[in-house]
Amino acid sequence: QVQLVEAGGGSVQAGGSLRLSCRCTYATNYMAWFRRAPGKEREGVAAIYGGDVYTYYANTVKGRFTISRDNAKNTVYLAMNNLNPEDTGMYYCAAGLADIGGGPLAARTYTSWGQGTQVTVSS
Repeated sequence: QVQLVEAGGGSVQAGGSLRLSCRCTYATNYMAWFRRAPGKEREGVAAIYGGDVYTYYANTVKGRFTISRDNAKNTVYLAMNNLNPEDTGMYYCAAGLADIGGGPLAARTYTSWGQGTQVTVSS
């Protein structure tokens, strides 16, 4: 399995920005970020796949978050701008080989998960 290590979480005020990074032992086709807010189910946030040709975002973050990948460094990034308190949660990096049904933000697409990094946005 791919080993994933996230970094970059922290505490910011509403309107602020953070950039998360996820270092992988090796690259896979599908890479994504998920999050779990307190008291809520895990939610797919952003995915990158198809040789980095395609990106996909949850409606809640579209226009504010950007996923990207540096294949030379086996690292995936999530740039988060205009953060709001609803973005608070534990953010997880995930790696997968193929979409087996459900789409690029379906958890079952991913077979390897990181330990998570906490993001806290205060109002």
